[in-house]
Formats: sequence, structure tokens, C-alpha cells
Amino acid sequence: MKRTDCVSCGRAGLDKNTVGINKKMLGAQIRTFYCMDCLADYLGTTTEALLEKIEEFKDEGCTLFE
Repeated sequence: MKRTDCVSCGRAGLDKNTVGINKKMLGAQIRTFYCMDCLADYLGTTTEALLEKIEEFKDEGCTLFE
């Protein structure tokens, strides 16, 4: 996987789960990504809520997550 940086704050090297939650929440075809903090701000939620959603998606077997 190529290195992915946050489009908002520039945080470098976003992990697979962060890229996955971006795709899940914003659409599979997106080409720019937010770090967890910026995505939470953008969506009007908390980082903790996004982490809980990641665990839910993992439990459902979603392949976007490790």
C-alpha cells in the first residue's frame, strides 16, 4: 500500500484502518483521506466513536479493515 497522508492536517502515513473508515464513511472511490481526528471533526463525531465503528465493521467481516 502506498503512503497516505491526511488531506487536512498533513499527518503522514495513515494506517489501513484509517483509510478503511474513510472509504466506509465517505465512499469507496475517494482518493484523499483524513486522519482519525480530522475525519471525526469533518463528520461531527468523536475519534472514539469512529474506533468503535471500525470494531463493528471488523466483527462484520469487512475487508477494508485489518
